[in-house]
Amino acid sequence: MPVSRETRVLTIANQKGGVGKTTTTVNLAAALAHEGWRVLVIDLDPQGNASTALDVPHQSGTTDVYLTLVEGTPLSEAVVPVRALPGLVCAPATIDLAGAEIELVSLIAREHRLKRALDDYRAAYLAEHGQPLDFVLIDCPPSLGLLTVNALVAASEVLIPIQCEYYALEGLGQLLKTVELIRSQLNPTLVVSTILLTMYDARTKLSQDVAGEVRAHFGEKVLHTVVPRSVRVSEAPARHQTVLQYDPSSPGAMSYREAARELAAGAHS
Repeated sequence: MPVSRETRVLTIANQKGGVGKTTTTVNLAAALAHEGWRVLVIDLDPQGNASTALDVPHQSGTTDVYLTLVEGTPLSEAVVPVRALPGLVCAPATIDLAGAEIELVSLIAREHRLKRALDDYRAAYLAEHGQPLDFVLIDCPPSLGLLTVNALVAASEVLIPIQCEYYALEGLGQLLKTVELIRSQLNPTLVVSTILLTMYDARTKLSQDVAGEVRAHFGEKVLHTVVPRSVRVSEAPARHQTVLQYDPSSPGAMSYREAARELAAGAHS
């Protein structure tokens, strides 16, 4: 693995549900941490599925990202270590976050709340540890509301998981328009840097066709690694684990490890 010189902040976004956003977030984070990188996961989905998979407490009343966004609580008060994965920490989401979309509307600098909190956290982390975080991965809800806008303003890169299924590219144009709008109005450094193909089934022509179409459209932004459709990947969250913990030798786990190496090495760029 190359040496990290600065923190890479990636928002994992796709307003289409069920494409593997949360699965990609937690498994890439686990794979990066396993390789020795310092990683923060921010769970920005009120369902809290990333928090569940990382076995981080997120019942109502827990200090979480909602308090950071709406009440200005320092992010450091929400961040907790992921016990089973040294080097990985997580800012959890509770169900309280469901109200944030409405409550953020009336707040000053509503689109920048997460960025400011994250900037403060990164500065404090650097002062405490003498070295920066390597990666911040932000898991978004399946929408293009204010939570996702906050995630896009806070990030320098967007990673889009695309499932190898019939409606894969439907709605993707709207996400790309949103990214371009954020880029022109709020965050000029934002780029779509990475596309990851998920739920790939090599036995079907459909998966091959979708993968070919995505690669033709996005070129070098698409990681060489594809994540296969896998029962193990689906089962792992029920055990409060990533697939790398649940079945480290499974094809899904090996794919996420390889994707993490590509991501870290910048092989897609």
